[in-house]
Amino acid sequence: MKIDISCLRHLLKNASLPERPLGFSFQQTSVSFLLFDKKELHLLAILKADNKVYPWRNQVALPGGHVDEADKSNIDAARREMEEEVNISRNNVEFIGSLGHFQTLNNKDIEVFVGIWNGEGNIRFETAEISKVLEIPLNSLIKIQIESNFHGRLPDVMELVYPFEDVVIWGVTAKMVHFFIELLYPYLENKGE
Repeated sequence: MKIDISCLRHLLKNASLPERPLGFSFQQTSVSFLLFDKKELHLLAILKADNKVYPWRNQVALPGGHVDEADKSNIDAARREMEEEVNISRNNVEFIGSLGHFQTLNNKDIEVFVGIWNGEGNIRFETAEISKVLEIPLNSLIKIQIESNFHGRLPDVMELVYPFEDVVIWGVTAKMVHFFIELLYPYLENKGE
C-alpha cells in the first residue's frame, strides 16, 4: 500500500483527534508513529526489554518517552526520544502531524506524532531498554483490523490485539494503531484495499 503524504497530512489536520484530558494529573509523554516504505508501508515499533523494574517490560511500544523540561514542545520530545531510543535522526523523518492523545492506566498522557522515515541511518538501541526493533507491514495490521471486525468500534483492551510474528500489540499501542487505521479507512475504501 502506498499513501500519499499530502493526503495523510490532510486526514490528520481534519480529523477529530483524541484530546489531552482536562482536570487530571497525567505525566506528559510523546511517541513517534514512524512509517517507512520497504516495498510496502511499514510501522516501526519496539519491543521493550524484560526488565523487572520496568512497567512496560516485554510490551510492544512506539519509540518515545517523557516530555522533559528541556524539551521545547511535545514534538521536540518525540524527536529527542526517537534519536535516543533507536538512533534515527530527526533529519531523516518528516513529521506530518499529531494523531492525538492516548492515556495509560498508570497516568501517562501520550501524544502521538506521525512521521515518515526515509529509511536512512542505522538503527541502534540499548538492550537494557529495548529487546528488538519491529518492522511491521501496515497491510498486516489493516488485515487484522478488518478480519477481527474492529472497524467502526473500539474493542475493549482484552479484545483489541494485533498479533505479529512472536509478539502481540495490545493496550495503548493497539489503541493508537486502531485509531490510525480507522482514520485511513475512507482512504482505503476509495483505493479498493
